[in-house]
Amino acid sequence: MSDEFPLQQNPVEQNRAALWPYLLAGVAFGFVAVRSEIVSWYRIYEMFHFASFHMYGVIGSAVLTGALSLWVLRRWGYSLRPPEPGRYRYALGGLAFGLGWGLVGACPGPIYALLGSGVAGALVVFLGALLGTYLYGLLQRWLPH
Repeated sequence: MSDEFPLQQNPVEQNRAALWPYLLAGVAFGFVAVRSEIVSWYRIYEMFHFASFHMYGVIGSAVLTGALSLWVLRRWGYSLRPPEPGRYRYALGGLAFGLGWGLVGACPGPIYALLGSGVAGALVVFLGALLGTYLYGLLQRWLPH
């Protein structure tokens, strides 16, 4: 008996399976973020008041890691230049990101880590992030990309 119609995996199910590594990476990031206290509102408060080196050390090590990674990728021949400079959009996006971070004391990355560690106030931040995403969807045709 020939198999003229081989069984194919459902594309939706296949996509779910492809998401597992990202979910595990996110859980690992959340664990490290909580253990290193970079999701702590108090640590962020200290940073914006120049009262502690903790967050500057974490951010500085991330910048050094990113710079080293970019250097290695360029040495391997990868082109990392965007099609256009886009300085205006980066400045606008950075301003919105910084304002949101300063207002709520959390960037979007650790929201799930905060929720997972039982910080109920993070639910307000999560709802704000959903609202911001919804507004972006409404306004995206008028925003620089």
